[in-house]
Amino acid sequence: MKRWWLWLLVLVAVCGLVGAVYVARLDRIITAKFEGRRWTLPAQVYAAPLELYAGLSMSAADLEHELQRMQYRKVDHPDQEGRYSRQGDHFEIMLRPARFAFESRPAQLLKVDCTGPLVTSLTDAKGAQVPIIRFEPQLIGSIFPSHGEDRIVVTPAQVPPMLPAALKAVEDRNFDTHHGVDPMGILRALFRDLRSGHLESSGAQGGSTLTQQLVKNYFLDSRRTAGRKLQEAIMAVLLESHFSKTDLMTAYINEINLGQDGTRAINGFGLASQFYFGKPLMELDMGQIATLVGLVRGPSYYDPRRHPERSLKHRNLVLSEMADQKVITDAEAQAAEAKPLGVLARGSGGYYPAYLDLVRRQLRADYREQDLTETGLSIYTNFDPRAQDIAERILEQQLARLDERRRTKGATLQGSVVMTAPQSGDVIAVLGGRNPAFDGFNRALDAKRPIGSLVKPFAYLAALESGRYTAASIIQDEPVSIKIPGSPVWEPQNYEHDINGPVPLVHALADSLNLATINLGMDIGLPTVIKSLRRFGVDADIPEVPSLLLGTMSMTPLDVAQLYTGIANGGFKASLRAVRAVVGADGKAIKAFNVDVTPVAQPDAVFALQNMMEQVLQRGTGAGVARLLPPGVVMAGKTGTSSDLRDSWFAGFSGNYLTVVWVGYDDDRVTGLTGAAGSLQVWARVMTALGPTSIIAPTPDTLHEVTIDFRNGYAAPGPCVTEPVTVVVPLSFNPPAAPPGCRITPPVHPPGARAHNAAAVHNAQPGLADRVRSLLQGIVH
Repeated sequence: MKRWWLWLLVLVAVCGLVGAVYVARLDRIITAKFEGRRWTLPAQVYAAPLELYAGLSMSAADLEHELQRMQYRKVDHPDQEGRYSRQGDHFEIMLRPARFAFESRPAQLLKVDCTGPLVTSLTDAKGAQVPIIRFEPQLIGSIFPSHGEDRIVVTPAQVPPMLPAALKAVEDRNFDTHHGVDPMGILRALFRDLRSGHLESSGAQGGSTLTQQLVKNYFLDSRRTAGRKLQEAIMAVLLESHFSKTDLMTAYINEINLGQDGTRAINGFGLASQFYFGKPLMELDMGQIATLVGLVRGPSYYDPRRHPERSLKHRNLVLSEMADQKVITDAEAQAAEAKPLGVLARGSGGYYPAYLDLVRRQLRADYREQDLTETGLSIYTNFDPRAQDIAERILEQQLARLDERRRTKGATLQGSVVMTAPQSGDVIAVLGGRNPAFDGFNRALDAKRPIGSLVKPFAYLAALESGRYTAASIIQDEPVSIKIPGSPVWEPQNYEHDINGPVPLVHALADSLNLATINLGMDIGLPTVIKSLRRFGVDADIPEVPSLLLGTMSMTPLDVAQLYTGIANGGFKASLRAVRAVVGADGKAIKAFNVDVTPVAQPDAVFALQNMMEQVLQRGTGAGVARLLPPGVVMAGKTGTSSDLRDSWFAGFSGNYLTVVWVGYDDDRVTGLTGAAGSLQVWARVMTALGPTSIIAPTPDTLHEVTIDFRNGYAAPGPCVTEPVTVVVPLSFNPPAAPPGCRITPPVHPPGARAHNAAAVHNAQPGLADRVRSLLQGIVH
């Protein structure tokens, strides 16, 4: 009997020793890890700030819309950050403090007056004029690591006092007095688990303390066993013995998971506040705080976007519990319960994956992946949320309309939009597909498709730069037959299957005449056209084949935007940039991405080309959208349609924006859409909504304006001039007058070809029609 007791004492001693060693080991682990705790801090990506100044084109309604988009709250007297008041066209705005790439601004009161469509006055609290003010940059996303954890770390000073009070009232009433474990709470939870017939995490039953929940999230995995619960309890006690309640509460607020955004985990109340409400944690009202506290019990189950009714009911339960615990009064609880959830329809940050993809790619040249995902960088970009929202809304509307008309079974049209500021190369919006929240295939950056007639302006520019051609020079729009070694004879056609004969270059480009473009390109030489494309930014291989002149080369929408930037910017290529600057976790600027502008073409030749491209929208293939564009605003562009109507393109620009649109099917099937019928419809509506300014530039000293007939190039006024158009040409060039006896004849159409609305003007030469008809023999239809 004595031996049995002896062995029992030895066993107890051994177990005690093992337990002591185990506890000591856990103590070392949690102390070392928690004292040196460093969350992986993904790079935070910010949009370009909204800038206000006297003379800005922004009405009072537009300004209020922008304030609401930035989650400023309308009140009678704006005495706190993130609030504003409005009386007619007068605003008083309490600006939030702002951190920019190279400076910061404190919170301040701003008074703004609008008159009609303009901002007319900015003054500060003392009545002094403010020349320009920038709002705080909006968080648009993060570059998070492969494990998906994202967070915004907040300090105790950045936490509203109501949040820890609410957490204690709902999750851990004895937080201030227990030592890591609440025995009675565990027993209550265990009893409920046993009655339900299976062991669950007692946190779901309200038994785990906040410290235990922190241990589970910070140190342990998600396994649910009795042994794991014991380990969790021991670690909680140890943690409480080393660290203050303030430290533990702050760590909990930064660590707890509160949702999921695709592959990104929304960790901590700092990020959750931005993700669900689009504002800093300190600006949340009690109802919004209660909504977030309610997510602790089940982020997916109580997701306010997917389950708004369930989330609302649970929020009200949290408010009731807060009232019961005297955190708030019954009247405050009832007032908060009467309000809607107020959750953003889309998460703030993380819903612009196409643009963030571009940001990430541009940064990879200078930063390791670990730097971007773990070191707390702040990335300041050129992203314009307003422009992005416009593009998303209009693209979906127009693609839905086109799908409804076409009714193609088993296929849905896709699209992509890229917007830039051509003078600086700033990329302000990127839409990689019809679903802007889809973090997958990015058509704007990766979908290489034949660009069709978007290539033509570069052939015409090469011709203008050669000195042999002007906008009024005549080129023959007549059949072409080219022998290519190892291939069938190439005999292209115009889209309308017509033959227009001699036409001025402005007409050939505006109406996108294939035959005239090929004759022009072959005359100046394919190498010359290729050199022009190279200068403007094409790095990929360019096959030296005649079909290049009709755009058989493939490019992404972003590549096209880079290509057209040099035209929109008067012959100066601005390298596209999404990122303005990178700032370290310590607030010090690390690198600035400056504007990079390179001259790539003769400015007078580009000026003449711009003038020709304006006619695309006034008389040519894009004239059908004239009713959609702002009256009097001069813009320019080019339609593009690939072979068999598979890809629909439009690239165009105003004085302040360049926008490229692509529409097509992912499986490369025929859309039946020309550039004008598809992408141009999106482009015109997007540009109008943006508020474009006219293309304005002084006429170069080497050029002057002349008026000719758009169809035949004869000087106006004069006989046979029915459609006068003003073009710019070298000072030495004067257009020819119409010869005596000239006549207007329609274009020649092969039998069965579609009729063309335009007329062509030719000199009265015997046998011309017979000669043209003989050339038609052998053309493939």
